[in-house]
Parts: sequence; C-alpha cells; structure tokens
Amino acid sequence: MISISAQIWFNLHNKPCDTRGGLWDSVKKAAFVIGSGILFLAAFGNSLTWHLQKVWGASGDFWQKLWTRLYTTFEGHDQALFYFGAMLVPTVVFGGTNALLMIVDVTAKPSFITRYRIQQDKNNPVDPAKLRNALKTVVFNHMFISGPMVPCGPELPTFHWALIELGAFALLEELFFYYSHRLFHQPSLYKTYHKQHHEWTAPIGIVCIYAHPLEHMLSNMLPVALGPVLLGSHLSTTCLWYCLALVSTTVSHCGYHLPFLPSPEFHDFHHLRFNQCFGVLGILDRLHGTDSKFRGTKQYERHTLLTSLTPLTESIPTSPRKDSERRVAAVSLKSLRGSQYSSVNYGVRSIHTAR
Repeated sequence: MISISAQIWFNLHNKPCDTRGGLWDSVKKAAFVIGSGILFLAAFGNSLTWHLQKVWGASGDFWQKLWTRLYTTFEGHDQALFYFGAMLVPTVVFGGTNALLMIVDVTAKPSFITRYRIQQDKNNPVDPAKLRNALKTVVFNHMFISGPMVPCGPELPTFHWALIELGAFALLEELFFYYSHRLFHQPSLYKTYHKQHHEWTAPIGIVCIYAHPLEHMLSNMLPVALGPVLLGSHLSTTCLWYCLALVSTTVSHCGYHLPFLPSPEFHDFHHLRFNQCFGVLGILDRLHGTDSKFRGTKQYERHTLLTSLTPLTESIPTSPRKDSERRVAAVSLKSLRGSQYSSVNYGVRSIHTAR
C-alpha cells in the first residue's frame, strides 16, 4: 500500500499541475476540504439527523429484531453471514439494476428511456458480441474478488453513527479512487491494465467493473472497502455501503441521464475524453484542475439532477455552430490527409517515371 501511494505521488509530482501553487498546495487543500467534511459530519451530526434519528428510533426495535433473528440463524458461522451480507445482497442489487439497463441497451427500447442517452449516436443498440465479452470479465471480477471480512456483531449501529460512517466512506473513496485512477492512466500502466476499461468510450452500466483484475482490486475494490475496514464498521452498514457504491458506479457508467438520478455526465465525459474527471465526487478534480476542459462543455451544463421529464440534451442542446465547426474540422482533416496521401503517391509515381 505504501509503495502504491509513493508511486502515485512520484508520477503526479513529475506532471504539471493546473492549480496555482502546484501539487503540494492542491494536496493541502484536499486535506483541508476532506478533513473539514469529516469534522462537519461529526460536529453537526445531531442537528442534521435529528428527525431521521427519531424515525429510526421509532422503528429501531423492528430492525434490531430482524437482525437478531438473522444473526441467530448464522450463529457461529460469521463467514457465511459475511458472504450473505457483503456478497449476496450487493450482488442481487447490482445484478437487478444492470439487468434492467441491459434490456434497454440490447433492444434500444423503450424510447422513453433511450431518449435520455448522453452519447446519442452510440450503443443504439449495443454490440452483442462486445457485451458478451465484457460480461465474462464482469462476472469473474464480481464473483471472485471480494472485500475483506468486517465485524458481524449482534447489535446494530445507531442511525446517527451509520450516517457518519457513510459520509466518511464517500470521502475515503474519493481520495483513494482519484489517485489510484490517475496512477492507472500513467502510460506504463495504462496499456497493460486500464486500456481494457476504456474500450468503452460510450459506457453502459455493466462495464463499471469491466477491468483487469489487478485494477479491479486496487482501484475499484480498495477505495470502497477501505472505509469499513478502517472504521471497523458493522456488516449491516458495510452491506448498505457496498449496495450504494455499486448502484452509484452503475449509474455513472449507464450512459443515460435519467430523471431524479445522480448525473452520469462527469464520468461519461471521462470515457469520452480520457484525461479529465478522474474522481467520484469531483472534489479532487477541481483541486487538481483535471476537470478544466469539462467545465467548458455542454456536458458540464447538463451535470445536474434532472427534475423534469425533458432530456437535458433537448433543454440544453449542443450548439449548432459547434456541430458545424466539428464537421468542418473533420472534413478539413480528411482533406489534409487526402492531400498528403496524394502527394506521397505523386512522389512515388514521379520516382517510378524517372526510373
């Protein structure tokens, strides 16, 4: 773990940083923002969760009795209980969510969902052969690479504490995913490990864990599992966190900006442009300047919670001028390549004629 962190800092230190003050200044700012977030959750947790705590307290006996019954059933078999809570339940959630999305991906129906597609000219429908190939890796990664054991105590945590833990998990995931993700974008590692994931420039939900097994362990699993391990979290909180993390990464890769769901524009742009938007929450991207190009695009304008039924590609359309500029640029590039090709052919013909 130490060697990985050292390699991250070494690689990033030898690359220019867009943020004023350099990389060290960005690291200090990141530590301040994340530290402040944790302190905020700890200091103001009571006032933020007071009403929710009352609801939890009213139904707490029900959940505790349910957990006690489950715990008693698996008594003496903590490993089996762990696999039930940290593997089976998240697998059902992950599989169910992606099964629904894949129906849309494969059939390109119903139209009231496909109209929310971010990259409208891609995956309409998805290539079945490419999907089958991705599924083999996804099943292997999900079934055979699991997180470490966590406590399975008889008492459930309070709602207050569980909420604080979830906030800490999210911040730790942002920290470790951002830097491990940037590490895998280094040329020496990208070609061998991360290029596989970027085969999908227009991602779909199921490819969120389509990755080389080493990358899946270090960049997908580790940032998510680290929080519950460091905090010694209860299995119930860990199970909830794994489910949330899997649904979150599925939504980030799904390719549809659906109403009332988190915006996937940020990570979709990463797959489209490759060298932008490395994180989850966007905190470290802003501090390191790795979202600067994204913030100048229509995708950034659409990067918000959609609260209506009108697709954002319609309410915030791409400028026709920019579309025409792209077409002109493409034609110019094609013409340039054609003229270069013609010049080479002319030169070859001239040599043969001289001979």
